[in-house]
Parts: sequence; C-alpha cells; structure tokens
Amino acid sequence: MKNGHAHPNYTAVYVWLVALLGVGLGASLVPGGRGVGLAVIFAVAFVKALLVALNFMHLRSESGVIYAIALIPVVFAAILAVALFPDFVWHALPRRLP
Repeated sequence: MKNGHAHPNYTAVYVWLVALLGVGLGASLVPGGRGVGLAVIFAVAFVKALLVALNFMHLRSESGVIYAIALIPVVFAAILAVALFPDFVWHALPRRLP
C-alpha cells in the first residue's frame, strides 16, 4: 500500500542532530558571556526539536490541524524559556560572601 508520503533521509537528519549537538556543546566557548551561550543553546535546542518533530514524528506530511495541535506545547515551552531565561543567567552566577 502506497500512502504517498516521502520518507525523510534519516541519515542526514542524524548527521544534522550530531552537528547541532557539537554546536550546543561548544556554546560555552562563545564570547559574550553566559547570556549569549544560553541563547545559542536555546536556539540549537529549538532547531533540534523542529528536526525531530518534522522528520521522526512525520509532521512534515500532515494537515494544518496537526500543526496547530503540535504548536500549542511549543508555544508554552517558548514562553517558559523566555520567562526563566533571566533566572538562568543572573541567579545561577556564584555569589560572593560578604
């Protein structure tokens, strides 16, 4: 039975995920401080999640309703990431004792 959906190139997706893992690990070496490194890590995590959702969860070939259903948790995660970003950056710094 042919369903008309093209299968993704899983090897290419895997290579991209490994490459993005390296970028995420190298984010600690990015000049600009902790905030820039965390922004890079969040951006890489978003791209990796998008790759997994589109290719391994087969959302690329689905209708718009499925995109809307899948978008709701993404919006909540983005709101949570933006809300917690200052806490990650400024409150995780080592504190000096008086």
